Amino acid sequence: MSDTSTKQTVQSNPTGTSSSNSEANGMSHHAREAADRVSQSAVEFSRDAAQHYVREPAQDIFGLMKSYAKDNPDVAACWAFGIGVLVGWKLKP
Repeated sequence: MSDTSTKQTVQSNPTGTSSSNSEANGMSHHAREAADRVSQSAVEFSRDAAQHYVREPAQDIFGLMKSYAKDNPDVAACWAFGIGVLVGWKLKP
């Protein structure tokens, strides 16, 4: 008996990714382009959000800690010693 299954042809779309034939997966060329645009804008938005909500506050916090340590070196040294003891206590074998 011969195998009657059909093979799906793979095309490359303008964005450089490979996709199945539109009849095989039920997605038109325009829908695929729209999905690519939406995913690209989501990537750009997440990069901007990571820059704004993670990197900038972290830089602000470290800047505040540095200025506080310059103003109050004895208190900063005590905090560093205490944090070091706690971390060392938890990491001991």
